[in-house]
Amino acid sequence: MNVELIKEFRFEAAHRLPKVQKGHRCERLHGHSFKIEVAVRGAVDEATGFLLDYAALDEAMAPLLARLDHYYLNEIDGLENPTSEVLAGWLWTRLRPLLPELSQVIVHETCDARCVYRGD
Repeated sequence: MNVELIKEFRFEAAHRLPKVQKGHRCERLHGHSFKIEVAVRGAVDEATGFLLDYAALDEAMAPLLARLDHYYLNEIDGLENPTSEVLAGWLWTRLRPLLPELSQVIVHETCDARCVYRGD
């Protein structure tokens, strides 16, 4: 049996988008209540009944959340232009070595705007 597990994480952070056209509202410093969805996909282990323990997702995300929560994203290496797309790729790059089953990372920037990244 193949399944996909999804776990949500949240953090608050400030950023600005330095590469938008002059006068764009996102050029100014502002903040978001980000919601991140991390999804893993694969076969369920018959012995355990799990694909992966959700605690493994918590462990993989903990240092990333510690680095992002209540920080200015533009000051983090690799996030100098912290669009949702760039943030999704940044998370993927750091999670994939820890979670080979990773299937997608979704960054919700607002309640109605999100980016889905499924690897290269």
